[in-house]
Amino acid sequence: METTNKMNSSIKKNKSNTKILVYVIIVVLSAIFLVPFLWMLCTSLKSFQEIYQNPPTLFPHKLYLTNYVLAVTKMPFFLYFMNTLVISVLCVVGTVLSSSMVAYSMSKIKWKGSKFLFPIIVGTMMIPTQVTMIPLYILFTKMNLVGTMVPLILPTFFGGAYYIFLLRQFFRTIPDSLIESATIDGAKDITIFTKVILPLCKPAVTSVAIFTFLANWSDFLGPLLYLNKQEQYTLSLGLQAFMQTHFVEWGPLMAASLVFTVPIIILFFFAQSYFIEGITVTGIKG
Repeated sequence: METTNKMNSSIKKNKSNTKILVYVIIVVLSAIFLVPFLWMLCTSLKSFQEIYQNPPTLFPHKLYLTNYVLAVTKMPFFLYFMNTLVISVLCVVGTVLSSSMVAYSMSKIKWKGSKFLFPIIVGTMMIPTQVTMIPLYILFTKMNLVGTMVPLILPTFFGGAYYIFLLRQFFRTIPDSLIESATIDGAKDITIFTKVILPLCKPAVTSVAIFTFLANWSDFLGPLLYLNKQEQYTLSLGLQAFMQTHFVEWGPLMAASLVFTVPIIILFFFAQSYFIEGITVTGIKG
């Protein structure tokens, strides 16, 4: 009995030590990832002289908020912000609609060829973006769409392989009995999809929306390829243009970069519960 108690206490102690070690590792890694953001924040609040002083300091001696004024006045910041927001929101709408409909048909509707088509869709995830970049550019050039925002938005309305896979895995966790009950009540597929499936899949749909928004909000290569007018620039292109060839104003640049990053942080904090739940539940059933 005494030996058993000692073993139990030893096991509890090991578990406790393991948990403490895990928390320490998480804190250390979090600190490492937060250092660049902290440096950006502090640099955005420093004056020109303080940024270039030697040896450098992390925290500013005096808050210099003029950098934020310069960030939004030296370039059409709000125009770039609205362009980025419009593209990101429309891409979210396109991806969520198309990917969820394809995933629903692959998981809950029986039709010939679905079992063969799904592996092909998943297989396209292995094709690098660089392979399709030139053919897509030629296609949009022949359609006279280069120089507009259409090439950045239109492809999202045809679904994304990864998002189709993610949503299909989630849809498969929903009991077929719910769909059968709705069918008996006279509901059609579109009604079942909008009134039954989507409300039950908020975590997965939200995860897809977050992934899509983040990808398009910070996208640089797409706008660089297709946008050739300054009034169409997104924030990523605007920040690149803000970095002058011979001289970089690090204060205003860091201020603009911080404003560029803030919407992503706010989005994650408000949607993190849906995001974590969506990723967790998706992996339950293969």
